[in-house]
Amino acid sequence: MSATSNAFNEQTILITGGSSGIGLASAQAFIHAGAKRVYITGRSQVRLDQAREILGNKVIAIKADVASISDLQTLHDKIAQQGDKIDVLFANAGIAIHNQFGNTTANEFATTFDTNVKGLFFTVQSLLPLMKPASAIVLNASIAASKGMPNLSLYNASKAAVRSFARSWANDLKDRQIRVNTISPGVTRTPIMENGLGMKEEDIANFSAYLADAAPAGRMGQPEEIAAAVLFLASKAASYVNGVELCADGGLIQV
Repeated sequence: MSATSNAFNEQTILITGGSSGIGLASAQAFIHAGAKRVYITGRSQVRLDQAREILGNKVIAIKADVASISDLQTLHDKIAQQGDKIDVLFANAGIAIHNQFGNTTANEFATTFDTNVKGLFFTVQSLLPLMKPASAIVLNASIAASKGMPNLSLYNASKAAVRSFARSWANDLKDRQIRVNTISPGVTRTPIMENGLGMKEEDIANFSAYLADAAPAGRMGQPEEIAAAVLFLASKAASYVNGVELCADGGLIQV
C-alpha cells in the first residue's frame, strides 16, 4: 500500500503515544494515506505541540497518560464531543525500562505494567463505544515478548500480555467485526533508546554492529518501516487478517 494512496480516505484515526517515534511516523503515514483526522496522545505537552507542528491541521493532540483511567475518560469525551467515531485505533503508548531480577522493586513493576498492560487494556476498553463496526485495532507489542532479553523481564512480560490481548479481543469483538492485530517491532531507532533504556550513542552503535550479523536485514529498523506495517494491518488490504502478530524485525527472531 502506497503511503500516498487514499486507503484511509475520510477515516478517523487515534494513536496513543503519537508524539514521537513509531506513533509519530504512523500519524504521518495515515495522513499521507488520506485520513480525515488523526488524534494523537502523549504525556508531554511540549512534544505534542512539536508533533502538531510537524503533522499539520488534520491532527488533534490531546495530553493524556494511558496509565490514568481519568485521562482515558477525558480522551473518550473529547473525541465524542467532536462527533467522531474511530475507524482505526493504534494502541501504541508504552515504556521500556531496565529491571534487574532479584532487585526489582514493586514500584518498578507497577510503572511498567500500569502503562504497558493496564494502560493498553483500558485504552481499548474505554474507546470501544466510539469504534465503528468493522473498524481495526492495532496493538504495539515487541519481539521482546518472544526473546526473553536480560534485565528486561518486566518489559518482556508486559509485551507478551499485549500479544495475548489481541488473540482474546479478536474473539470478543467478532460480533462487531472489529479486527484486532499486533505489530511487534524489532530493534527500531526511536527516542525510547535514550529516554527509556538510557542508551548512549556508543551503546547504540554497538547494538547496530551486533545487528549487522544477527539480523538478516543487517541493521536497525526505522519508525517509518514499522508504520508501513501498522498501516497494512489497519487497512482493507488486511480484511481477512485477524488476531495475528506481525513481526517487523528485519528477520531477527525469524531465522
